[in-house]
Amino acid sequence: MEKFQVSKDMLVGSGIVKAEDIVEVREAESHVLRRVHDVEYLAKIYNGRMDRKEQILLGLPVTPKLYHRSAIEVEATRQACHAALQDGVAAVLAGGTHHSFQNHGEGYCVFNDVAIAIRDLQVHQPGIKVMVVDTDAHQGNGTNSILADDPRVFTYSIHVGRNFPSHKVKGSMDVETVRYVEGGMYLNQLFNSLAAALDVFSPDLVIWIAGADNHRNDRMGQMMLDLKDFMRRDEVILRAFLGNRIPVAILYGGGYNRQAEYTAKIHRNTIATAAKVVKGLGR
Repeated sequence: MEKFQVSKDMLVGSGIVKAEDIVEVREAESHVLRRVHDVEYLAKIYNGRMDRKEQILLGLPVTPKLYHRSAIEVEATRQACHAALQDGVAAVLAGGTHHSFQNHGEGYCVFNDVAIAIRDLQVHQPGIKVMVVDTDAHQGNGTNSILADDPRVFTYSIHVGRNFPSHKVKGSMDVETVRYVEGGMYLNQLFNSLAAALDVFSPDLVIWIAGADNHRNDRMGQMMLDLKDFMRRDEVILRAFLGNRIPVAILYGGGYNRQAEYTAKIHRNTIATAAKVVKGLGR
């Protein structure tokens, strides 16, 4: 969990982000969470009462503190989506909890911040078209489940086919890579398939779950990207959307590097690339 504070310190310390540009948020209100999650599930997390099997599936010990931490993350993503629509781009220095379902959590994901943010946007703008671009090494099975059959939402995911989660949930476009895919092959699959997605869906907003677990030294990602591959990934994605005036909300996603600080560095680099692209576009 230390990656969140470390990446923030890296961004501020290097001058990429000014401290005053970071907006601290309070936790999301309960009615916002209920737009996606069952009341019974929310109560289990809030009261810290979940059986051992459920906690193992979630991957985290359930305490009341977990509810508040997760609700803050949801609110950050919700506000970032609104900010992106106004400013063109915004980032959450966390977020991307895509394994959370309507009635349970798994894979370290308590509440599905992406789905909740989209449901909130739809309250204010019922016709808004949102594309979820998920380049985390694992499929966003929870996001796909919650947003299935909503024609206003397009879920794109590129992930390792034979990796967690064992049971995939079909999204709008799922691109499976081989295990331990090299950077060049991965980038070719990503750019070609994402272009195909944009041929069939024109979004008003992109929510991008970047992911740092694609790195070759990650404990869980089972991909073989290096830092240059990440920088290429980030720059092409951001230029494709921002260059065409499609707003982007950036979320961190997963990262479990054997060298903990490396995870924070990859997340930091994604935000740095966003700042560079925005500056290059004269915004």
